[in-house]
Amino acid sequence: MHRMQGCAVVLFVSWCAAGPASIRPFRGRWDLTINAPQGELPSWIDVSDDQGRPKVVMVGVSDHATQLNKVDFKDGEISFLSPKGEEGFNQDTLFKGKLAGGQLAGTATGSDGTSWNWTGRRAPSLKRNGGPKFGKPIALFDGKDFSGWKFSDPARSHWTVENGTLVNNGNGADIITDSKFRDFKIHLEFECGPKSNSGVYLRGRYEVQIETDSESEPPSHHTGGVYGFLTPQPELPRKSGEWQSFDITLVGRTVTVVQNGQTVIDHKEIPGITGGALDSHEESPGPIYLQGSEAGRVAFRNIEITPAE
Repeated sequence: MHRMQGCAVVLFVSWCAAGPASIRPFRGRWDLTINAPQGELPSWIDVSDDQGRPKVVMVGVSDHATQLNKVDFKDGEISFLSPKGEEGFNQDTLFKGKLAGGQLAGTATGSDGTSWNWTGRRAPSLKRNGGPKFGKPIALFDGKDFSGWKFSDPARSHWTVENGTLVNNGNGADIITDSKFRDFKIHLEFECGPKSNSGVYLRGRYEVQIETDSESEPPSHHTGGVYGFLTPQPELPRKSGEWQSFDITLVGRTVTVVQNGQTVIDHKEIPGITGGALDSHEESPGPIYLQGSEAGRVAFRNIEITPAE
């Protein structure tokens, strides 16, 4: 889970003057990039019409599930208000955008008048022709040091190497591979302390959840789920302090998650990036990263990836 950087939220909105013709050009999934002072912030929306009722699904830059009541489609423009504290902004932020050359472009303006640019591209299908052929396994962690990895914020890293395992003691930096991958199989083993939270990010964009603190949250926030999108079925019992395993296959958008030898997600499509994604460039290869920003202790070992050729 990435509480400070986003999750999928379903937004049932009032559409003001919007009619079917004004909504139609915006329908579909969009990868957004917000050009904020601290750098590019990834986001994602899906605009659809659900049995005559418009619906917007958004992944923002914080994880508050927000019901927006100010969204409009008018004169070829989309506009929506991101309320203070809900999507990662410390003030009400009004987004306005128009289509130009098949892409979205617009501004995000805070209640103090500060304005940033943002862009949106239609999310790629990521469909593959034929089945993948996998190559040779590659060890991502040698059990000795951080070779092949970097930290999202070295000054805040709480990662250590202890007895051949990667250990994080929470509320610090994420750890990210130097290498990037397209389609692959990955095996890793993890041990999660009580009241702890972490995750493994595929291509740096799609989080498979690891936790012992989210029982009261939606099922897609539980261990084995793709955060905010896909629910593990069956959901396995939480095991604080015990080693468990993931065997995950990602081909295009299609993911299979095997937890402790049992399939909990079977060839399901991931609609878009999850909260905490490094970027919204879904068409590109990306790294593996292990979340270290949430609370509690988590350890990893035997991390091995098999890329598709």
